[in-house]
Amino acid sequence: SRPYTPMKGALSTVWFDRYKISNDCPEHRESIDSMCQGLTALINDEVQSGIAKNRILVGGFSMGGGMAMHLAYRFHQDLAGVFALSSFLNKDSAVYQALKRNETVLPELFQCHGTADELVLYAWGEETNKMLQSLGVSTALRTFPNLNHELSRTELEELKTWIIKKLPVEAAKTN
Repeated sequence: SRPYTPMKGALSTVWFDRYKISNDCPEHRESIDSMCQGLTALINDEVQSGIAKNRILVGGFSMGGGMAMHLAYRFHQDLAGVFALSSFLNKDSAVYQALKRNETVLPELFQCHGTADELVLYAWGEETNKMLQSLGVSTALRTFPNLNHELSRTELEELKTWIIKKLPVEAAKTN
């Protein structure tokens, strides 16, 4: 739990703080970067336990998708991929600034968004997708008509298919 400005500072279980729920305001970089440090420790633990970094996906729903995009495109550009469901980045996101200086192959983005989302507007997700694509990210944006700020079975099935494609089962090692 952390104080969440859109809820007048009340404690909320959110990934990071926002000044408001909008794509046209500054990002709360301090809370985003703090969470990225903690998540980097988790990724490093997985790598130390033998998981190849190019076999790690990050993603999430709503703020979780935004968090995943910050984590991958700013700090871990060698991950297998990113998924963002009903998510967005602010117009002047630190992610965009980082990618403007990038010259490496970036993790693919699988993004889904409902056209009826009233909390995270579809236009924000679409704009995020177009901006990332213009900065060299291979993206897929799946649109779900009449879906609000929620998950659908079809969306989750498509995500599962994408994950299996990105991380096929490794063949058994032979000696």
